[in-house]
Amino acid sequence: MRKRLTKWRLLSLFTALTLVLAGCGEPFLSTLQPAGEVADMQYDLMVLSTLIMVVVIAVVTVIFIYVVVKFRRRKGEENNIPVQVEGNHKLEIIWTVIPILLLIILTVPVISATFKLGEVDAMADENRNPDEEIVVNVTANLYWWEFEYPDYGVVTSQELIVPTDEKVYFNLASKQNEVKHSFWIPSIGGKMDTNVEGNYATGENLNKMWLKFDSKRADQAGEYFYGKCAELCGPSHALMDFKVKAVSREEFDKWIADMQNTEPSATTDLAQQGEQLFEEKGCISCHAVTPKDERPSAARTAPSLANFGERSKIAGFMDHNEESLKNWLKDPEKYKPGNKMTNTYPKLNDQELDALTEYLMGLKVSNN
Repeated sequence: MRKRLTKWRLLSLFTALTLVLAGCGEPFLSTLQPAGEVADMQYDLMVLSTLIMVVVIAVVTVIFIYVVVKFRRRKGEENNIPVQVEGNHKLEIIWTVIPILLLIILTVPVISATFKLGEVDAMADENRNPDEEIVVNVTANLYWWEFEYPDYGVVTSQELIVPTDEKVYFNLASKQNEVKHSFWIPSIGGKMDTNVEGNYATGENLNKMWLKFDSKRADQAGEYFYGKCAELCGPSHALMDFKVKAVSREEFDKWIADMQNTEPSATTDLAQQGEQLFEEKGCISCHAVTPKDERPSAARTAPSLANFGERSKIAGFMDHNEESLKNWLKDPEKYKPGNKMTNTYPKLNDQELDALTEYLMGLKVSNN
């Protein structure tokens, strides 16, 4: 008896924990808070399918209870056999037609949404106006994201900047000789795999999709939306985050212009020492410090730091401040296991950390 009570207590505890943990998460890191056209379509399909399942479960439960009560065994009627309905054509037609109708109700909107979400022909249109429909090449790496705006010659990483209220098209690929990742902005839509060795020049092995960011709900979301890798890719899969800033077309155009015209410059003596260290330690061989990185995607092996000083996070998830940056530079493996920066550069002393931090925090485009 005690063992049974213990099992029930454990079951009750785990059930309660499951319900509590199901409510945990970051703001707007949920498909149940849609903030764009694609997310709206996906949310509506989830609601429709859930309603259908709830109705089916409710009807089956009512029938089950009715049968159990009405045809339960009673004293004195042990040998009574209820009327058999085997071979009843009306009943067989009913319970065959109803599931077919439910499938049709679900299938029609699903197929319609699938075709609508697959409309990416505009990406290859030579007459496409980038001021109305932009294309972003997304490259997934271990464990960071690169975003290239081919129409503008701008490359950045970890933070995606997009205009609101217009379609944004995405080419998706993973870095060559790496594993497959998955691009996902839960409150906007997506969750599509990034194939290994996708070729942006030829379009081979690329997945394509589009998203639309609603300006009103973008304001409600706060500073940015959350993006995630949705494909288990290694020990730091859970830390492979990126942020999305949805801004007006005017703000986006200004950001692009600033990125196109910026040149990295150290404004203080300490920052100049950091810039010299950045070159001497070989950081410049992997990291770009200008948005106009003309190297092919395969040659870009580390995140661009062009606007590092203006980002909201360090390494995608750490608070953006000098202390976090120094901790990251001291021991990146401690904070993001399996990252490519581990053991690729010599250890830094406190003076070097101060100088390099000053330089990196000064890499901004708004001051140029």
